[in-house]
Amino acid sequence: MDQNKIRNFSIMAHVDHGKSTLADRMLELTNTIDKRKMQDQVLDSMELERERGITIKMQPVRMKWKDYVFNLIDTPGHIDFSYEVSRALKAVEGSILLVDATQGVQAQTLTTLNMARESGLAIIPVVSKIDSPLARIPEVIREVCELLGCEEGDVLKVSGKTGEGVTDLLDEIINRVPAPKSETSSKEFSSLVFDFQYSTHKGVIVYVRVMSGSVKRHDQLLFKVSDEKFQSLEVGIFAPDDTPTDSLSAGEIGYIVTGIKQPGIASVGDTVASIKNTEPPLHGYMSPSPVVWASIYPESQDDFTSLKQALSRLRLSDSSFTHEEESSGTLGRGFRCGFLGMLHLEIITERLRREFNLNLVVTIPSITYHVELKNGKTTVVYSPALFPEDHEVKRVLEPLVKMKIITPPQYLGVIMQSLFDHEGEVSATENFGENRTSVTLMMPLRELMRNFFDEIKSISSGFASISYEMGELREADVARMDILVADEPVLAFCRIVSRKRLEEEAKATVEKLHKILPRQMFTVKIQAKALGRIVASETISGMKKDVTQHMYGGDITRKMKLREKQKKGKKKMEALGRGNVNIPQDVFIKMMRSD
Repeated sequence: MDQNKIRNFSIMAHVDHGKSTLADRMLELTNTIDKRKMQDQVLDSMELERERGITIKMQPVRMKWKDYVFNLIDTPGHIDFSYEVSRALKAVEGSILLVDATQGVQAQTLTTLNMARESGLAIIPVVSKIDSPLARIPEVIREVCELLGCEEGDVLKVSGKTGEGVTDLLDEIINRVPAPKSETSSKEFSSLVFDFQYSTHKGVIVYVRVMSGSVKRHDQLLFKVSDEKFQSLEVGIFAPDDTPTDSLSAGEIGYIVTGIKQPGIASVGDTVASIKNTEPPLHGYMSPSPVVWASIYPESQDDFTSLKQALSRLRLSDSSFTHEEESSGTLGRGFRCGFLGMLHLEIITERLRREFNLNLVVTIPSITYHVELKNGKTTVVYSPALFPEDHEVKRVLEPLVKMKIITPPQYLGVIMQSLFDHEGEVSATENFGENRTSVTLMMPLRELMRNFFDEIKSISSGFASISYEMGELREADVARMDILVADEPVLAFCRIVSRKRLEEEAKATVEKLHKILPRQMFTVKIQAKALGRIVASETISGMKKDVTQHMYGGDITRKMKLREKQKKGKKKMEALGRGNVNIPQDVFIKMMRSD
């Protein structure tokens, strides 16, 4: 295929700015999908994506427009999935920067724009939802021009809902997005893996951008990094379903069926090339670093093997989370998993429940701490249960996040109060466009996880937007808080909390457990312990049974003897059964869930 007739581009925007709707209109106008089969969010193939109205996985699709071949990659908008966006941008030459006419430039818009600029992509600014009665078109266009340093005439106006302006946009893609160029002088086949999926029948299917040469069925190929040879069983394009073709050539985006069924061979950023190609691997991607950790256990230990298989399968379609086996005395065997953020954690656990029909217990999310001990050693702690005792700790380092919040000025006061409560340190505030303020700050990652997103959305009536990136490590004022039930610590309830909020957190946790823990045959104390002392305490009184109910009349001393015998029995039970308090599985589940 003539490379000059190919245009590779992506759509990037903040959450709910209309990426998937615009992609739907493009598919419709280019006749890629039959009108009978047309539905909303065509490229969002996951049930979870349709339900929540967000894009989770990037999705490539091929279209034809005026003798040109368009390869579009629809990308997610949430900050947790920015790794997906960065991979998509490596496979294209241009990008549509979509901005909602009712909301204007948002924080995540700036993050994705910086990624596109660093990749050297051609950027087409587009204002969407121009049909909305709430649209502020002139104001938003000025914001976009200020951001990109372009003329107002360069900004296109479209409506994904009505299709207005989409034809002009398709024409501008031809004019503004450059044709792909070969990155190597070699004529042999070479391609970059930007994603892959697993099929039970076909094995690993790699999604590639062809950089040089061409590939067809039955070619002998090689994964350059993992050094694994294989024969291509099928090559094809996304139209939008997998459609086999005779070959894929330089500049094209498509898939290769490898037939490989072992995990760990295919990886994002690897180079798939002809075995005759002697050039070094293409420049790939940095491996994503998990920032949030949580343990996942099956409710029944009989499902442990199923969970292990499910995680391995899921990792073949989402390489950005990690998992390793661990065991707990109370919850049994499970896995310690690393995620890119709280939404990523939520999505993965929900997919495990839906796609693999598993009932799970997910522990309270935590982050990684670097702990310097008084004996001179330094240890990295990613589980609260492994955090050293307070008297052993010299100092603790925790990760910070660099954050940007864009909000209408009327909400700035309440947002500043929330930032103070979450230990945010504001470094700059500036007016952004008309009637918008940008706040730049640093915040501990643990505070970001403490319901910060929901809180900011709530107090700003949904108008504020947030983007963040990982910062450096800084000394933390935190302590380990243990929860004791009948004087025995329950590791599953252990947490790392700020010393400033220690008593508040301890009281709330103890009260919650007091409400949901069933009564035992004897009195049980629930205590929160931190810094070598009991910080909060509640008592659950033992169940009472009238041991004299079968007696009618007679001397009162007979009843007194039975009651005394019962009292001694309860004391003996408490002494022998200490630590053997029956904590049902649903109590763990309720404690892990936030209120």
